[in-house]
Amino acid sequence: MPEHEIIENAIRKVPDFPKPGVLFYDITGILVNPKAFSYCIDRMEEAYGKSDVDAVAAIESRGFIFAAPFAVRRALPLILLRKKGKLPGETYGINFTLEYGQDVLEVHRSDVGKGQRILLVDDLIATGGTLNAAAQLLALGGAKVIGIFGVVGLPFLHYEKVLTGFPVRTLIRYSSE
Repeated sequence: MPEHEIIENAIRKVPDFPKPGVLFYDITGILVNPKAFSYCIDRMEEAYGKSDVDAVAAIESRGFIFAAPFAVRRALPLILLRKKGKLPGETYGINFTLEYGQDVLEVHRSDVGKGQRILLVDDLIATGGTLNAAAQLLALGGAKVIGIFGVVGLPFLHYEKVLTGFPVRTLIRYSSE
């Protein structure tokens, strides 16, 4: 069995969720399987362990799950990117368009440093819109995203067109809906 099958077997495919016609890739099976979860963090360490990264930024909320253990292993700050109104301090904010509407992403101003080299993490990369907004948000504080990591990639949604200029890595890719 190829090594990545541990996560392939852990990801549940749920048809017609959250709406008809959508195939949802549920990563919670990875989280209840310590071997699969460790596999993901180990692959992040292999990919970025020797990179010149100053901090890890993660998108609410599933991105936090994968970014936190990696940040701890590397002794790096973990920067949380959250929905509007969830952070108590002074924030940078950015409005962006989703396939189903508008949203706002925020980060504490004090968490982002000028010239900081940041690895941006989420659980799944679909259209790339949220990750692109996150990269723009971090740039407001003077930081630079040096890579984007996701456990699952859906390249059939053409995220590479939205994330041009950012090296993107995923552990597993699904080629169609």
